[in-house]
This record gives sequence, C-alpha cells and structure tokens, in this order.
Amino acid sequence: MVPVVNNNKNISYNFSSLQTLDTFNFSSLCRGKHKMKRYINKTIILVVILLAGFSGLAKAQDKTQAVNLETVLKLGGANNLTIQEYKQRQKLALANLAKAKEWWLPDIFAGTTIHQLWGNAMNTDGKIFTNLDRQSFWGGTGLNATWDFGDGIFKAKAAKLKARASVYQTQAEQNKALLNIIETYYDFLEAQLEYKAYEQLVAEAEDLASQIATQVEAGLRFESELLLAKSNSNHMRVEMLNARIQYYNMSAKLVKLLNLEPVMKLVGTETVLAPLELTSTQSMDGPFDLAYQSRPELKSMELMLQSLYEEKKTTTIGLWLPALTASTEGSYFGALFNPLDETAEINGALLWKIPLGRLTSGGELKQHNARIALQKIQMKQARAQVNEEVISAREQILAAKEQIKVALEGSQLGEQALKQSIQRQQLGTVRPFEILQAMEIYIKSRLDHLKAVSTYNKAQYKLLVAMGNDL
Repeated sequence: MVPVVNNNKNISYNFSSLQTLDTFNFSSLCRGKHKMKRYINKTIILVVILLAGFSGLAKAQDKTQAVNLETVLKLGGANNLTIQEYKQRQKLALANLAKAKEWWLPDIFAGTTIHQLWGNAMNTDGKIFTNLDRQSFWGGTGLNATWDFGDGIFKAKAAKLKARASVYQTQAEQNKALLNIIETYYDFLEAQLEYKAYEQLVAEAEDLASQIATQVEAGLRFESELLLAKSNSNHMRVEMLNARIQYYNMSAKLVKLLNLEPVMKLVGTETVLAPLELTSTQSMDGPFDLAYQSRPELKSMELMLQSLYEEKKTTTIGLWLPALTASTEGSYFGALFNPLDETAEINGALLWKIPLGRLTSGGELKQHNARIALQKIQMKQARAQVNEEVISAREQILAAKEQIKVALEGSQLGEQALKQSIQRQQLGTVRPFEILQAMEIYIKSRLDHLKAVSTYNKAQYKLLVAMGNDL
C-alpha cells in the first residue's frame, strides 16, 4: 500500500488552523460602538470556524461516516465490487487450472447390470435363434482411462499460464479501481469544502443585509444598498445550492465505489492536505520501458500470449503424439444371481489421430494464428495507453505545481486585502460590501489553493500507477 500522506509540510492546506488570520487583533474590532465593527469581528471568527475540521459535522448527523484517504483505500480494497469481481475471476482461472491438470486421471466405475431377453437373437455367424428366454447378471468394478498427450499436456500448460495472467489482471483492475476511488475522494473533499464555504458566505450575506436594513430605517444608508445586499444574498444562496448538489453527488459516487449502504452520507475529516511526493525525479524523466516492464496489464497480456502459443501446439506438435486408452474390470458374471463366476479383463489401445481438416484447409491452426495476432495488436494498444497515461500524469504534475504556486500567492494577496479592509473599517472609510467581498475573495483563493493541491496529489497517484506501481 502506498503512503497517503508525507512529511512535506512546506506547502500545506490546514483546515484546522488558518494561520493567515492569526495576526488579526480581534479584540481591537470590538472596542468601537459601531455595529459594523461587531459584524466584522463575528465574521472573522466564523471564517476560522469554517476552515476547521469537519469532525463535528460527522458526529452530528445520522447515517454519516467520517472518512479520510486511508479509510477509503481500506474500504475500497475490501468492498469495491470491481475488485471483488476480478478476484472471483482469478479464482475461476485457478479452478480451470485444477480441471486441466486432471487430464491424466482415469475414471473408476462400480455397479451391476442385468440382461433379460425374450424372443429371437442372432449368434456370431449370423444364425437366428428363436423363442429364447435368457438372463445374465454382471456386478463388479473397473477403470477407464484415456491419455490424449497431444491435448492434455499443452492445454494444462496453457491453463497454468492463464492462471498466472489472472493474478496480474486482478492487480491491474484493483489499481484502476483504487485510483478511481482516490480521484473521487479528492473531488468529494473539494466539493465538501466549497459547499461549506458558500454556506458560511450565505450566512454572512444575510447578516449584512439585515444590518443594512436596520441602517436604512435609521436613515444611515440608501435603499439601493439594501437592494444590492439582498441581491447578493440570493446569488450566494444559488451558488451554495449548486455546491451542495455537487457535494451530495460526489458523496453518492464515493458511497457507490466503496459499496456502502445507499443511505450513508460521507464527511471528510482530513485536517491537513499537503502535496504528496509519491514519485521520484527519475520517474518523471524515466524511460517508458520501465513502465512496460512493471505494468501488471502488460505482464498479464504477455502470459496470455504464451498460453495461446501453448494451445496452438495441440495442432502442431500435438498431432505427433498418440492417445493411449486402457480399461480393466473385475466382476461376477453368470445367470441371474446364481450361478455367478469371477471374471476379469484388460483392454488397451495406442492410437494416432490424423485430422484431415488440419491436413487440408488447416482451419483450427488458422484460428490459433488469428488469436495470437489479435493478442499482439492488443499489447501494442496497451503500450500506447501506457504512453498516454505517463505523459498525461507528468504534465498534470508540472501544471499543478505551478497552480499551487500561483494559488498560494493569490491567497497571500487576498489576506493582505482583507487586513487592509479591516483597517479601513476601523477608520470608517470602507463600504459594507467591501469587507464581504474581500472575505469572499480570500476564501475562494484558499479554495483555489486546495484544488491545486488536490489536482497535484491526484496526478501523483496517476503517475505512480502509470509507471507500474501497485496501490
């Protein structure tokens, strides 16, 4: 299992502590008598609460489950239906191998037979006997065996190769399923934070509209300012509802991938989201041959190709190998129950099959050649897919790294703007909307940073799998 967190704390998104607001002097905002000062103080405190962990939310709701990356990977590995399907396919391949290995085992039989004839019968020289009334009884055990060396040996080898291929195919599908779960989890985490951010902004917009309404009644504000405040509040509510839809959609998708109860609601609890370094610098610039050699999909396809060659031998080398049949039995035979005498016999044959179809049109051989050619084409397609995945993941990492840098700078600028707006508010030179707008821009810039880190981490996992590592 690959690590889900690392010790790189140089650039991290910490929900539980908003360090950029630590330098604010909240007490100074409460000294004035103006209502807007109290509003600003309340708003800043709520921003800190907004970006705190969501563990309290998980406890407060029924049918909720707190999850983090480690949890979803564990649940996905145990519950994901795609992974379960391919594990069963692997068991089926092992069962087919066990069946193929039984080709040399004989069949044992035991029982009785009774014969009764009335009427006519013909003897060996063609004479007819009439008005017969005869009975016979046979009871005993025996053994029948057929060893078709041309089929049995090579089909058993092919089944063994297919069983080995199924192990790699199961691992490949597990990697795909877990990678999908990881990407969905990060998307879910983004949607959750965005929804909570807009939820808080709606509360602040409504509070601001309420205070402006009071000031309009007192003749301190214009009615147009109240209308703008209400319009802004409605806009924020629409954005919040859109974010909530996305949050619930991502929660439902993650529930499906984890195969949990359909009524379950998930809540992300990770408090630190730092850029992960899962791949080394060499992996970023390494040759594609390394990925070809490590990818379980290609290993599985190579083994399947070998199994096709083994099956083809049944129509080439296998034709030169005979089929050996043998049977033996020991019994009591005689009239109906009495008298009975001991009898025993052994039969054997060694035969070579000469299929005329193989010698003329060679249809079966052509079938094997076509399957081999198709498998080779599919392997080339798989290598091309590996190339695309590696290149795409590398470019995403480089772009996301730049996004993190830009988003961090934007967050710092938003912080400075919010500080200056608060200072101007203390001097009475700021309009009511400026504080809310500054706060909205600051929170969205922090969300941009979160999304950039999320994109970077998803790309890291993509490259990890693309280079042939297992989750």
